[in-house]
Amino acid sequence: MNHNDIADSRLPPLLLLHPDDNIVVARRDIAAGEKVELDGESFTIPAAVELGHKLARRSIEADARVLKYGAPIGSMKMRVSRGEHVHLHNLKSDYIPSTTREGSDGHRE
Repeated sequence: MNHNDIADSRLPPLLLLHPDDNIVVARRDIAAGEKVELDGESFTIPAAVELGHKLARRSIEADARVLKYGAPIGSMKMRVSRGEHVHLHNLKSDYIPSTTREGSDGHRE
């Protein structure tokens, strides 16, 4: 069973957890080029994003704090545009020395 089988396709694909957040969370897998609505505006997702992953609610500058649930979770390593994937490749933790984790199989996550 695909994890999108449990997602209600009538729900908006993006979830805003707190009004102060500058990121949103994907409620389902979102394809590159898919048009979505957020904050009353339509825009195109530039690259595919999986269920549960973060996307920029608006452009976020390098070194800017990233807010999720209204609280800072880290800072941007580089500028991202609206709809871009926000993850370990461009987000650094302000709380732990490394933003990469090694799984039990020895591979970086």
